[in-house]
Amino acid sequence: MKVARGTIVLTTLDPTIGHEQRGVRPCIVVSDPAVNVDQRFPMIAVVPITGTRGVGALYPQLNPGRSGLTKESYALVDQLRSIDKRRVRRVFGRVSTSELHAVDQGLALFLGLVRSAPAQDQNE
Repeated sequence: MKVARGTIVLTTLDPTIGHEQRGVRPCIVVSDPAVNVDQRFPMIAVVPITGTRGVGALYPQLNPGRSGLTKESYALVDQLRSIDKRRVRRVFGRVSTSELHAVDQGLALFLGLVRSAPAQDQNE
């Protein structure tokens, strides 16, 4: 499967547990294209999308248009997950560079790759 980062794909997320996003829904591919195309890696990383407004860096806004989305939507960065490539049902468009950058900033925050404010290490 050859898919660029920032591509919107329709995926099947079931089965799920608890508060995980479920059902058939659009997601943004966030894994590296070299991983996506390599047959040795059967998984891709995606961020689910919702039409429900979110607040904060973990829920960047996505606009309809070339992305293939039909309405204003929001990336659910805190729902990042790996899925088998066979879960992808359809490929739509791509988010804009600025929208992908906002998703990347949310991922960095969510994964602890950057600190939003100086924090005292609890182990010190």
